Amino acid sequence: MGKKLTVLTALALCLTMALPLAAGGSKDAAKKGSSGTVLTMGSWRADDVAGWTALLAEYKKATGVEIQFKPTNPPDYNATLRLQLESGTGPDLMFARSYDTGIDLFKNGYFADVSAIKGLKENFSEGNRAPWTTADGKAFAIPLFAVIQSVYYNKDIFAANGISVPKTWEEFLAACDKLKKAGITPIANGLADEWDINECFMMGILPNFVGGYKGRLEYETGKRAFNDANMVKAFQAMADLAKYCPDGYEAIGYNDSNALFATGKAAMYADGSWSLDTFKDMGANWGNFAFPAPAGAKAAICFHADAGLTMNAATKHPAEAKAFLEWLCTPEGATVAARYLPNGFYPMISANIKIEDAHSAELYGLIQGKDQDVRFCWPKLMSGDPSGYVLMNQGVIKAMKGQITAKQAADDFAAGLAKWYKPN
Repeated sequence: MGKKLTVLTALALCLTMALPLAAGGSKDAAKKGSSGTVLTMGSWRADDVAGWTALLAEYKKATGVEIQFKPTNPPDYNATLRLQLESGTGPDLMFARSYDTGIDLFKNGYFADVSAIKGLKENFSEGNRAPWTTADGKAFAIPLFAVIQSVYYNKDIFAANGISVPKTWEEFLAACDKLKKAGITPIANGLADEWDINECFMMGILPNFVGGYKGRLEYETGKRAFNDANMVKAFQAMADLAKYCPDGYEAIGYNDSNALFATGKAAMYADGSWSLDTFKDMGANWGNFAFPAPAGAKAAICFHADAGLTMNAATKHPAEAKAFLEWLCTPEGATVAARYLPNGFYPMISANIKIEDAHSAELYGLIQGKDQDVRFCWPKLMSGDPSGYVLMNQGVIKAMKGQITAKQAADDFAAGLAKWYKPN
């Protein structure tokens, strides 16, 4: 995450200008920080040490408040954080998982109620606040960043075969058919690692097939059955893709798919924005387009809430912690933070944020003018047994292998959820 000195200079200026705007004790926090106060920040993003360290160093220069970034490896984060909080050694600030995991820590009194943070309601949409909001409207974290599901495509291959970016799902399938007839593998994705075909593809197309954010709510509240015609069409869409995947796609894993696209052996690859830097040195001309909706359907996109930021309810430095959260809830703070986030991780604030990397900016532009929603199963369908995630994953894989029909996949999805999920 190396940055040029000019960027650091601009960052320092931006911070100097923006920080006084943060309400709720910012001046007091700066005074306390300058006298030696040190806060800690917990995170599961161990890959981002350089970026966060640089950002927090500039924050200290502008305010006197020192915040140390202390990440934990992702698989260990939930358990480690809980142990720290239970023992009274938890960080002052910390990344917060969305929905049930975060709510549980809040209900147990470990996360502070940040509902009154200035700028939270004013600068973030209801949908973007929802992953860190309880049923009774209490916010337990501020939205930090999200990731985008989209289609990576080789622009050179498209141009050589006279293919334009598809505007409908039908056009997408037609493009796949044309590429296959030309002897080109249309889609790099495989099934061996299981999770990626579900997270990167199925949950990427679902907002277009079920009606985005409002459509998902209708399923969750029982207004629509989980095996209705729209869900069947989504499973059928995945089944239709199988013939466009690489030969032997059943045994192709996530890294294999990555390599197929990176080496130009496949024209398209469904993946998350977190992979942007993977292809930065790719020789071919490439870009991203949003999963297209079926003809006549409203375009929607999966803009998935990946991380929130909260403060420890027991922190000894509440003024300093609150001031930092309030700064991140301003367009100025979000703009500065965006410079240090890895490419493909985007601020969720309702403001036009300038993204410096060209590919990252192109991808970020895809969310504009579209209904945005998180991955379908995350808000309500992850905590039971069998989870909605597992059920959907199994259904997609079986349908793509031709083991069951799309209707059977949707029926199995609904039947599995009925064992534990009660619409509310």
